[in-house]
Amino acid sequence: MKLTLSGDTHLIQAGLTHLLKHLDCQLTDDGFPLTIIKRPGTLHIAKTKQEGFLSFEHTHQFFRGLRLWLDNAKETDIFDIEETQQFKTSGAMIDASRNAVPKVDTVKDFLNNMALMGLNMLMLYTEDTYEVPEYPLFGYLRGPYTKEEIQDLDRYALDLGIELVPCIQALGHLYNALQYRYAIGMKDTHDILLVDEPKTYEFLDNLFKSISDMYTTNRVHIGMDEAHDLGLGLYLNQNGYKNRFEIMNSHLRNVLNLTDKYQLKPMIWSDMYFRLGSKTDDYYDKETVIPKDIVKTMPDIQMVYWDYYHSEQEDYEYFLKKHQEFEKPLMFAGGIWTFNGMAPNYGKTWVTTNASLQACKLTNTEEVMATIWLDDGAETPLQTCLPGLQLFAEHTYKEKPSQEDIAKAFLSTTGDNLEDFLLLSKFDETPGIVKDNLMASHPSKISIWQDPLIGLYDKSFEPYPIRKHYTELAEQLGNVHSNNKDTQLIMDFYHQFAKAISLKSELGIDIQTAYTEKNKNKMSDLMKDIDELKQLVNNMHQHHREVWYTFNKAFGWEIIDIRYGGVLTRLDTASYRLKQWINGNIEELEELEVTKYIHDSTQDGYLGRNLYQHLVSPSKLSDV
Repeated sequence: MKLTLSGDTHLIQAGLTHLLKHLDCQLTDDGFPLTIIKRPGTLHIAKTKQEGFLSFEHTHQFFRGLRLWLDNAKETDIFDIEETQQFKTSGAMIDASRNAVPKVDTVKDFLNNMALMGLNMLMLYTEDTYEVPEYPLFGYLRGPYTKEEIQDLDRYALDLGIELVPCIQALGHLYNALQYRYAIGMKDTHDILLVDEPKTYEFLDNLFKSISDMYTTNRVHIGMDEAHDLGLGLYLNQNGYKNRFEIMNSHLRNVLNLTDKYQLKPMIWSDMYFRLGSKTDDYYDKETVIPKDIVKTMPDIQMVYWDYYHSEQEDYEYFLKKHQEFEKPLMFAGGIWTFNGMAPNYGKTWVTTNASLQACKLTNTEEVMATIWLDDGAETPLQTCLPGLQLFAEHTYKEKPSQEDIAKAFLSTTGDNLEDFLLLSKFDETPGIVKDNLMASHPSKISIWQDPLIGLYDKSFEPYPIRKHYTELAEQLGNVHSNNKDTQLIMDFYHQFAKAISLKSELGIDIQTAYTEKNKNKMSDLMKDIDELKQLVNNMHQHHREVWYTFNKAFGWEIIDIRYGGVLTRLDTASYRLKQWINGNIEELEELEVTKYIHDSTQDGYLGRNLYQHLVSPSKLSDV
């Protein structure tokens, strides 16, 4: 469609240059007249047969409005639609610290999608993946963003009306950063900074200096979550046991002296205050008691309540109100379950997001974001978060969005069908799993990485038709075709993944059965399956590698390579061992003589969820 824009166009010109290639329109001098108006109030789009109108209050709303205007113009000659933004801030946080550091162009594409959705904040979660000149080993060989890269992204985001916010760590989660000699003397434990140590604050001063030089915003998320052993390492040796609330507040005050120095407005994850008040160290313990004097002496800082686990709206309302008792600015952080394993968990994403964002609306929580974690090596491609991000966006502009609203908006934003993406949930919604996978089991990750002879989860899988499930899923994914080359790249990887685990998921069970029955003919057939499986795993590896190098910096892929290499070499060893037994060179296979048990993480509706190192063997993967 040809458009001629008039009115307050100077505010959106730069952003339009980024987005026009994503919109089905051209800007010309002889196009359909569309008047752009910046004014307080709702996002308002309208069209008559002669002219169109688009009014907005904030820049980011314009780009959503233009997409909506074009969508409706295709369907009807006359319309008049208003949307009210439900939250002052609604955005996302990208995890760039779990080995995958998205390329600058990948983040720009992500920002484009955010703009078309109408979102206005993006955090980059960077534990050690940003440049700090004073510490050349900070982020060493991890692909850290340079100052120039962040500044480029910052300008790009501002063009779209999106605030780019640094999300770093100023207490815990710093294992990668603290593994080098420069950190000697400023570590409480292996991943927690030593509170009240001058060297610690010299280190943090340089971090804040670097951040303040990179970003336009004066907001910074300083983390400080999950520091479970705070004050219990070197700090304990030096100072004896001290009230951990006081240690936390002391550190926070020291950090705020630094953020004040650089005129930064910090926020923290709130869990440590709630954990320290819980007898069970549980963030979501409703019996948590936080002393009133601690609340009163807590420094003035924004709190970020993260929660992507509860399925009931009432739970979120309860904890939001408990946070409001601190009388501090509050942001809610939900989650898009890209950290379930090898595939996204959209079922849990939908249930937790619908419940949490409705609670945020009822409690007048003004700022929300969707965290996009990539735990345990970033096996799941970042782009699989987009359906969940669209869900967040529709909640941002609608009281209660329908699935039809989300699917229509997703097609308009990305050009893809929502139902194609939702197929990916089937990787972990297998037989034996509770509806919507609310317990976050990941049988697909178990299936690809677990050992064919050790088979830690084989007895857990045995009662269920897992292979049949993945065979059907492979067929469904083989029929998905997208005009978006990035989407097709990802879907091709998942197609290969389904094919590989359709054969591998029950391989260990079949091997154990053939051995128990002393059926060497059947075992010989299984050796043929192993040869076929090696080719399928090779194909999957190659597709996964292409996805990674297309969207991420190179660093970190070596870890995934090692995991695939482990699968392939163990399949070789399985063949070697089975051949020895078939040929009579050995009388028994020790691995298969051991009685196998149902994994102790398994329960009704849940087939297990673990980190890679706990899937392949009960022996140590590394460490002393």
